[in-house]
Amino acid sequence: MEITLLAFAQAKDDFGFSSQTVACSAEETLRELVRRIAPNANLEHLRIAVDCEFAEWDTPIGNAREVALIPPVSGG
Repeated sequence: MEITLLAFAQAKDDFGFSSQTVACSAEETLRELVRRIAPNANLEHLRIAVDCEFAEWDTPIGNAREVALIPPVSGG
């Protein structure tokens, strides 16, 4: 199956894309997926959302269609 990865703000610069389609399996976790496409990425401060809902890194992809990488944000 294929899934769309979206990267926002600083994550877009860190990962080198704003949108990318990648092959994956339903059993693969979000952490495994991101580590596969960006082995050296620092995930410590990133949040991840699956189909517009925040998720944990060790959640299996299942039948998701979209995964978003969301960096910390500050406002004023």
